[in-house]
Amino acid sequence: MSERPITERLSGHSLPDLTSLRPFVEARLTGRLPAIADKERRDPGGGKPWDEPANRRAAVVILLFEHRGTTSFLMIKRAARHSNPGQWALPGGMVDAGETLVEAALRELHEETGVHASKSDVLGVLDDFTTLRGIVITPVVAAVTGAVTFRRNPAEVASIHPIRLSRLLDPGVPRWRPDASGEPFLQMPLRHDMIVHAPTGAILWQFAEIALRGESVHIAKLAQPAFTAN
Repeated sequence: MSERPITERLSGHSLPDLTSLRPFVEARLTGRLPAIADKERRDPGGGKPWDEPANRRAAVVILLFEHRGTTSFLMIKRAARHSNPGQWALPGGMVDAGETLVEAALRELHEETGVHASKSDVLGVLDDFTTLRGIVITPVVAAVTGAVTFRRNPAEVASIHPIRLSRLLDPGVPRWRPDASGEPFLQMPLRHDMIVHAPTGAILWQFAEIALRGESVHIAKLAQPAFTAN
């Protein structure tokens, strides 16, 4: 399918089915170089930088899937005893020794939500985001076109929430509010009770801009609220 018909549907906030959308999103992600925080990942010896082992890093997944006939992505609410208690987040966590970023992202996705995704489901990555705690997060975008079954890990996840992907294109998403110094502050209102800030909000905003709107943005300088750094 050509880009023009999909672009027209995106501009009207009516997304095509995931099978049609997948190659479109993959082309936009692989057609750019992500901003990388680690110099070692800039020279991966011929491999993709996100396929290289990474130490002291984290990876999260923007999971695209069909939910009740609508292309959606997955959000979770962290469990009360998690390191980020009660926060809205993408599935993900720290990279184990010897793992690549993609391996870590897919492992965490399965451990937290029960969803199986393979490397062939990965469409690309977005920019690294360095948190206030100094953790470098790499967002991995994956699409699962078959049936998706959830199995929540209660030790890490309080609840699981499919969100329609077109929400990222709705008016007022994102919205910008001034912080204490008057600088613009990013908020992603995904539901009336789900306001997402950086780093997760920044990652979702960049995904929408690049993969859905075809714009080029970077997120390294976006402010992270102190309350998200628990």
